[in-house]
Amino acid sequence: MRKTRTPLAPLGLIATLILAIAGVGLWHLTQGTSGLGIRDLLLHVVGHPDAPRDVNGVPVSSILSGSRIPRLLAGVTVGFALGVAGILLQSVTRNQLASPDTLAVTAGSYVTLTAVAAFGISVPFWASGLVAFAGGLASATLVLALTGAGSGRGGSTGTTKLILAGSAIAMALDAVTGMLLILFSQNTTGLFAWGSGSLSQLSVDASARAVPIILLGLVAAVVMSRRLDVLSLGDDDTATTLGIPVRATRAIAVVIAVLLTALSVTVAGPLGFIGLGAPVLARLLSTRIRGLRHHAVLIPVTGLIGALIVLLSDALLRAVLGAEQAASIPTGIPTSLLGAVVIVILAMRMRDQGVVRAARANAGARRGTFTPAQARRRFLVVLSVAVVLLIIAAVVGLLAGSLWLKTGDIVLWLQSSAPRLVDGALDDRAPRVLAAILAGAALGLAGTAVQGTVRNPLAEPSLLGITAGAGVGAVIAVTLVPSGGRTALVIFALVGGLATFALVTSLAWRGGLLPDRFVLIGIGVGYGLSSISTFLLLRANPYDTPRIFTWLSGTTYGRTFPDLVPVAVVLVVAVTLLFILRRDVDLLSVDDDTPRILGVSVTGARLALLTIAAVLAAVSVVAVGVVGFVGLVAPHLARALVGARHDRVLPTAMVLGALLVCIADAVGRSVIAPSQVPAGLMIALIGAPYFVWLMRRV
Repeated sequence: MRKTRTPLAPLGLIATLILAIAGVGLWHLTQGTSGLGIRDLLLHVVGHPDAPRDVNGVPVSSILSGSRIPRLLAGVTVGFALGVAGILLQSVTRNQLASPDTLAVTAGSYVTLTAVAAFGISVPFWASGLVAFAGGLASATLVLALTGAGSGRGGSTGTTKLILAGSAIAMALDAVTGMLLILFSQNTTGLFAWGSGSLSQLSVDASARAVPIILLGLVAAVVMSRRLDVLSLGDDDTATTLGIPVRATRAIAVVIAVLLTALSVTVAGPLGFIGLGAPVLARLLSTRIRGLRHHAVLIPVTGLIGALIVLLSDALLRAVLGAEQAASIPTGIPTSLLGAVVIVILAMRMRDQGVVRAARANAGARRGTFTPAQARRRFLVVLSVAVVLLIIAAVVGLLAGSLWLKTGDIVLWLQSSAPRLVDGALDDRAPRVLAAILAGAALGLAGTAVQGTVRNPLAEPSLLGITAGAGVGAVIAVTLVPSGGRTALVIFALVGGLATFALVTSLAWRGGLLPDRFVLIGIGVGYGLSSISTFLLLRANPYDTPRIFTWLSGTTYGRTFPDLVPVAVVLVVAVTLLFILRRDVDLLSVDDDTPRILGVSVTGARLALLTIAAVLAAVSVVAVGVVGFVGLVAPHLARALVGARHDRVLPTAMVLGALLVCIADAVGRSVIAPSQVPAGLMIALIGAPYFVWLMRRV
């Protein structure tokens, strides 16, 4: 006789999760730097006469109440809150990749808390929570408004757009955070490590204050469970027909999710991707356990899974590295790696609908009625103006800084007759200006190749993990091979970028190199590599941390002319190859069928073009560090100005990319002189508003 699944199965799962949390929690309590082991802990709990009264002069009760119990409670509290927040966001957006991280909620909460600390404002816990809530809600509202997530459109295209929007907005917010950390380093000491998610607590006060609010959020979410059941299944019209107030339900769910995320960030910093991994695991279990699909059960189960993931990640981290070594490594690093794996796995299972966007790939192209002669004249005028502006920007870049020079000083410097002070200033600035020009040109070309090849005007190298991979390679060179100098940095950055490209390509290859899958896998891999960079950075010599962090933010500081030779050589070769392949890019930007009809190998051409883009993005890291948005803005502006033909887009995007980075470098060196803002952060501040505008058009 066939057995039927009973309604008690979800309750059994809840009981199992609670027991698992209790078991991992006991293991968690035995870990620490004081040397208090499991035997000592058990003897102390039962009051055995052989129980130690202190360890290294510190009472056992103080060790438990001052360190281990607060860390344990913080892990359970934060994990549960993020799990519930994640399942709410996924349900109202009908998107398995939605989470507090991919919707930029976490980044928004973190940047507002960093701003409060940077300006030296002392606020109580409840006020910190409100500040974090305001930042997270603003970020989530922006991303959801730009993408129309949860509006019933769904599909792969909607997923790609959602993750691109959330990732780009998060990049911009992280840039603002990075700027605050650099400019207000004294007031923000320790926030870099905390910004990766740290469970280190001095007492249980913060977690205890968060628990009642989290429980209220849980109750409110469970009360809405029937609405969420209906909303997560069909489109908005179906839900409305069944009497569900769609807008109100979605708004309330988002507010609850943002509130829970803000509390978790306030308690333990931005603990990455628990809000993504916990709901995914819960939904996988729901395919085997009847009744778990209902949100009344799914919501608390997801919260418990989140708590278990956080505790297990923290315990495993300390078990592998040891308590002493793990003390400086935030728990958010392993959880972010978990989230990266989840994104990649989900992306590999998705069906690609890249052809849907064939008409959008040229969304920025001007739809004029120009004759061929008029179009050519327009291209020549635009390119000439861009070149003139680039020359002006380069001259201003040479003049700008803590010491403003005159144009005559440049002439004297070229004649080797400038005063010592002027000579030293220009010897420092000239390589930096050239580095900005070369790197900007490389990123503009790389972005053009990526956008045309994957038929997505919102894609760019930094969102595909390529620059993150080059960044990891460079960090490895700086931290693990410090004696290698610039040569090691160049080699490691190139190897890192190309290895990342190879990894993303191999993961996305199933059924051909399809655009949507390639983009999403690249984003997931990029998240994972960023976590590895943070890990290496925190493991490095603390004296080197500010320097490496500044370099990762995108800077031309310390560049010399010999450093730029590899960048120039690669740029010349890449320009030649891209112009040879410009017809292939034109065809691939339309659809997959047209190039096949005309005898072009779609997979081969796409692989060749993306390889060139990967090399360009990797070599740009050598010149200016990790810089985003240039590969997004420059190609789109070029298409808007000269049309969609790549024999015109390529040179225009190259010059516009160089112009953008050159301006950002000059402004960053002079706006708060003698202090400097990394060029990458300046570009992110410029690129984010442009991205928001672009999202509304595609």
